[in-house]
Amino acid sequence: MKKLSLLFLLVLLSWIPTNAQVAFIPKTEYVSAAQQMNDYLPLLTAKHVGVVANQTSIIGSTHLVDSLVSRGINIVKIYTPEHGFRGAADAGAKVNSGKDEKTGISIVSLYGKTKKPTPEMLHGIDVMLFDLQDVGVRFYTYISTLTYVMEACAENNIPVIVLDRPNPNGFYIDGPVLKSENQSFVGMHQVPVVYGMTIGEYGKMVNGEGWLKNGVRCELTVIPINNYNRNAIYELPVKPSPNLPNWEAVYLYPTLCFFEGSIVSVGRGTDTPFQIFGHPNMRGEYSFTPQSKSGASKPLLEGQRCRGENLVDYAHGYAYNENQLQLDWIIDAYNQLSDKEFFTNYFRLLSGDKQMQRDIENGLSADEIRASWKNEIDNFKKIRSKYLIY
Repeated sequence: MKKLSLLFLLVLLSWIPTNAQVAFIPKTEYVSAAQQMNDYLPLLTAKHVGVVANQTSIIGSTHLVDSLVSRGINIVKIYTPEHGFRGAADAGAKVNSGKDEKTGISIVSLYGKTKKPTPEMLHGIDVMLFDLQDVGVRFYTYISTLTYVMEACAENNIPVIVLDRPNPNGFYIDGPVLKSENQSFVGMHQVPVVYGMTIGEYGKMVNGEGWLKNGVRCELTVIPINNYNRNAIYELPVKPSPNLPNWEAVYLYPTLCFFEGSIVSVGRGTDTPFQIFGHPNMRGEYSFTPQSKSGASKPLLEGQRCRGENLVDYAHGYAYNENQLQLDWIIDAYNQLSDKEFFTNYFRLLSGDKQMQRDIENGLSADEIRASWKNEIDNFKKIRSKYLIY
């Protein structure tokens, strides 16, 4: 029986593409930096502490802020990114400042009138603690928030401590490298769309490469994750934002978010956002109708029956999938809707490179488009290698 089982496993492995992920470890155990309180509590004791946090900033089932307060840490202000402190705001929606109802601590929005903390916002802070669960994609805005926090703290002589968390898309690198003329809050640095680094490693790179304004350097400490495997698939304990409700959405997000720069819906306003895509004029056996709901008010194509693809089963077959952006999905949708104005101006900001849209419009294949990124990705990998912790 054991010999038969081994033979079956060898046959199964032989079917997997050579560039696919072969580690069948969807729920690898790890210890987040936030859980390792002995490593950073001494850096906070007797200090006036600022905390950049949201609903993902947890230790077990307890929020980081609650854990720190219970241990006598003096948290002066909470700073919160896109989606808000409790993570309920729509993507792109203004986040208001206020007070945390549970602790009474003031909340300062970093996704309202200003995205970079002002000196007034930082007044009275001795040290800044940063703990957000990122998803490892350039246009996911938590790395932009980290950049602005580091920059503002460097300018005001405030040290920053990053509590590192796993990158659920950390097992590959792909996508066009951003061109500086396309810089925005959904793409601040000349990195690929998928860059294969944890948020702590990314912060080290931003600091070390002089990417902060005027080349300022932040006094940065990264508390590492224990037992982190970059090539593992991680099922996050808390959804990082309202429309990434589960592992499948996080896994598919790097490719499907490109549709946010088009007329195609990615399922906002359904129970499966970023797991499906479609349009009323597309083909496909799967259909859905976006409706306004919490976290997705007035979604694209609201009330219209869309046809397209359901990718949940594709996500479940992750071990057999190529670790790369699935450009064929975008190309196929474009070809079906080529009589429409398919792309919006937002696509350029998401891709970070005008050429990707032109290549799709000119009929290039996915392989041809990906080949055009190779040299820039190779150069990025050399930069990246200097800052890897794991």
